[in-house]
Amino acid sequence: MPSDPKFKVFLYPQVIKNDIPQLSPDILKRIKSDIQKKLLHSPQVFGKPLKKTLKGLRSMRCGNYRVIFEILKNQVEIVMICNRSIVYKKAFERILQK
Repeated sequence: MPSDPKFKVFLYPQVIKNDIPQLSPDILKRIKSDIQKKLLHSPQVFGKPLKKTLKGLRSMRCGNYRVIFEILKNQVEIVMICNRSIVYKKAFERILQK
């Protein structure tokens, strides 16, 4: 993988305020590593396109957690980081608040 990132990553304020504080240090470390390895270089490859009400967003798997993001030109905006059991419902609620 190239060392220079092709994309810049931005976090929704709710990700910083609500999502990250709820993650354990181990999970946060893994997610941060996956973001650096995957989303900075090839978010189209590692993010599964979402459908229906979340169309336009993508989901990257990190164990039992999902990183929901949007690709805008050369930047990746992370919408939500949450457990896979509830992430899609909560992501829809969050984009309605935007």
